[in-house]
Amino acid sequence: MDNREDAAEHTLDGGNATAGVVRIGDTVRKPWEPTTPAVHEFMAHVAAAGVEVPAVLGRDDRGRQILEHVPGELALHSPPLTREDLIRVGGMLRAFHEASAGFVPSAPAPWEPLLPAPGGAAELICHGDLTPWNLILGERWVFIDWDGAGPSTLLWDLAYSAQAFTLNDASREPRAAAADLTALIEGYGADPGLRAQLPRAMAERTAAMLELLRSAHAAGREPWGTMHVQGHGEHWRRVGAYVAEHEALWTSALRA
Repeated sequence: MDNREDAAEHTLDGGNATAGVVRIGDTVRKPWEPTTPAVHEFMAHVAAAGVEVPAVLGRDDRGRQILEHVPGELALHSPPLTREDLIRVGGMLRAFHEASAGFVPSAPAPWEPLLPAPGGAAELICHGDLTPWNLILGERWVFIDWDGAGPSTLLWDLAYSAQAFTLNDASREPRAAAADLTALIEGYGADPGLRAQLPRAMAERTAAMLELLRSAHAAGREPWGTMHVQGHGEHWRRVGAYVAEHEALWTSALRA
């Protein structure tokens, strides 16, 4: 592992909200945030339960996090995931939630979840962004970018992941998308009660993302304000309408 502080730094693409993320050798360096100690403790907790996470390797002499660079390709840039792949992803999501249950940081943590669950509900600590833009596909399948972890609910976290992996293309034929959604939720092993709540939660979660971008633009909050006018706002407007319009179809598919 190349931990030399004078090694060449390569800016990593793909991150929208975290600046200053670079690769040095087979490590990633990221800014050290107030929540970082709790995030690292959370990562160690789920790793001990058998969940794949990037190894935490300490802090460099510039005060940055040192994390393992996981080789592979982002799922966002890979060919579309097959139904078997989506079943695997669903199983990964279930493993994360089971591993997270009962985690309490050793010291009070200033968690900063981007989109808290409705009413501020908090059942467990969640990654908060288990999506194709944070899943590395390679010899190992590993979710990266844990910095936004914080209190949430299983339903709110799963709603975002399910929508992002299966309902994020508003031009897609809805029944094909519904079949993908069903595969992911089968992999998760959701019970009937969770399946019944999921379609409405996905609609609420996409609406919340659009509102975040709109309000950030109005208030000048970055990077979300700029993202709103650089295509993300229009994307979430279309996806939000798509998810809400076909809510009855998602409900029917998940009941089948």
